[in-house]
Amino acid sequence: MASKTFSQEEISGFVGGILTKAVDEKINKVAPPLLADENTLALALGEDEIENLAKTKAKCALVPLGVNIEHISTIEVERPRLAMMKLLNLFYEEPDATVGIHPTAVVHPDAKIGKDVAIGPNVVISRGAEIGDGTRLLANVYIGKFAKLGKNCLLHPGVNIGDFVKIGNNCVLHHGASIGADGFSFVTEKPDNIETARKEGEIKGGKEDQKVFKIPSIGSVVIEDDVEIGANTAIDRGTIENTTIGAQTKIDNLVQIGHNCKVGKACMIVSQVGIAGSCKIGDRVVIAGQAGLADHIEIGSDSIILAQSGVTKSHPARSVLMGAPAVPRKDFLKRLKYLSEAEVMVQKYKKYQHLLEDYEKFLNEDAKI
Repeated sequence: MASKTFSQEEISGFVGGILTKAVDEKINKVAPPLLADENTLALALGEDEIENLAKTKAKCALVPLGVNIEHISTIEVERPRLAMMKLLNLFYEEPDATVGIHPTAVVHPDAKIGKDVAIGPNVVISRGAEIGDGTRLLANVYIGKFAKLGKNCLLHPGVNIGDFVKIGNNCVLHHGASIGADGFSFVTEKPDNIETARKEGEIKGGKEDQKVFKIPSIGSVVIEDDVEIGANTAIDRGTIENTTIGAQTKIDNLVQIGHNCKVGKACMIVSQVGIAGSCKIGDRVVIAGQAGLADHIEIGSDSIILAQSGVTKSHPARSVLMGAPAVPRKDFLKRLKYLSEAEVMVQKYKKYQHLLEDYEKFLNEDAKI
């Protein structure tokens, strides 16, 4: 594979940086300072990496604005992480996807295929499905009937798109993502333990087996433009209405989003989050790793749910939640303070416990007189 090579001036112009002490060494990759060689741009975005520049073999480094290193060239930038994103896009190698239909692909004659579409090995495109211009479907992708994919999407190997799913433009779905499977929704003839516990606060009955009936999902999933969905993430179709994911939302690997959920725009949902059915998530909400949301709750826009939180009720916009059950962060920290103070109080009690016991004996003996 031919490597991409750039001059320091070209890279500085690309990221909008300030170049000092330029030398003629070409740059063909990026790496942390300790892993860099003479043709590497060392990424020194934080204090540790800046200190490691004293030991680097690199001739040039990307650094925050105002950092100057004597022995090497520097490209100073105001937002190092943003500049790193631009650089990684510069050096990124797109997956192989040849325009056209691979001989092993199965495309229904009623499907509509746009211009410059790449359909890889063993892809299946069902009846009535539509694939937008420039979209790439890598090996073993399945597209259900009447599903619609917008322009310039990228579906990595093993992605499964269910019937009637609608996906907007410029979306990326990683390996094994499942969009539009049936929701987890069932009912019994008589109230079951879950229903009675919710209503009464305790389990009543539950001594007889009941047949459990599956509630079919006749809704689907709508994903708006510029959404990215991680590997092995599952987004279930709605029971009647659609499950929806707003534009610019980014979803990590191994996330579960249940039926009927409404996720807003520009949200960030981190790995192993579980969102139960019929939740409503506002815009720009961040949900950190392994957080869980109970069904039928609402989270207002611009909220942050910290890692491993268990959210059991609705919260307004701009909430910062943590703990299980989740509470506002300031309340959680207050509880921690009380627990710390309680430990001190217990230690004091143990220290003077014998005096209290002697006093109680005195009171009891005095009462007998």
